[in-house]
Amino acid sequence: MIKEIEAKSILSYCKHPSQWFGVNYNMNLYRGCQHQCIYCDSRSACYQIENFKDIIVKTNAVKLLDEALRRKRKIGTIGTGAMSDPYMPVELEYELMKQSLELIDKYRFRVHIATKSNNILRDILILEKIAKRYASVSVTITTVDDELARIIEPGAPLPSERLQAIGILAEIGVHVGILMMPQLPFIMETKEHLDAIIDAAVKCKARYIYSSFGVTLRDQQRDYYYEQLDKVEQFKHLSTKYKERFKDYYSAGCVNYKKMKGYFNTRCRELGISTEQISYEKYYGNAQLNLFQDGDRFLT
Repeated sequence: MIKEIEAKSILSYCKHPSQWFGVNYNMNLYRGCQHQCIYCDSRSACYQIENFKDIIVKTNAVKLLDEALRRKRKIGTIGTGAMSDPYMPVELEYELMKQSLELIDKYRFRVHIATKSNNILRDILILEKIAKRYASVSVTITTVDDELARIIEPGAPLPSERLQAIGILAEIGVHVGILMMPQLPFIMETKEHLDAIIDAAVKCKARYIYSSFGVTLRDQQRDYYYEQLDKVEQFKHLSTKYKERFKDYYSAGCVNYKKMKGYFNTRCRELGISTEQISYEKYYGNAQLNLFQDGDRFLT
């Protein structure tokens, strides 16, 4: 169900901008998500979303953003996508993100967008203009296996489509990279899985891969995740393994976390792909990445 509301505010100030890609201001144009990924942390009770399948549209968001940016004396980076993907299918109807980008360009702000959708290509001309100052896009790629993605990210565009979008964004000068998060224990713990993502990143000219080798498991989110795993034939045994290993812990780290992270970091360094969050300041302070040739190349 889609519900329209009028928000009281749209832009929040980030006290610690370096913690998430140097974002100075954050906005969420929607609540809920049509992608319906089975592992999504936003189902957690702390976010107070009564029904995660319901989409809340902040119909006055563009007006509020215009008023807020007009008053700002300091230019900064505006981030979006942390709580709700700004390029869900509903965006194609309401165009709140498109209009927001037009304002961000008008007032000469910068932008960082996190998304799991190739719908971002609709706004490629606006992003190209903002990129002359600084535009950064982080596209979530948890797997390059389209069939696996259909199970764990049923409402999102396929990874193959997202990777194609990364390549196009890179060509027009957008600072674009991959959010490799979450990584699901017992499902994504192989060298082949990591190699596939890293090789795809190189092919589409992603500048970075920011990773998390595990998944959060909070209350409602955990229950929903286990229910969905049990519905899939090849994953039916996994909820039991999760319960035995992780109990009611807040997060579930991959069993081979250290080997995965070590191998991943080494191979990315060899190929010149950053594994850090890169902000506007870091981007212009570190024009070139160093290449390294050390470390173990295999998981066991």
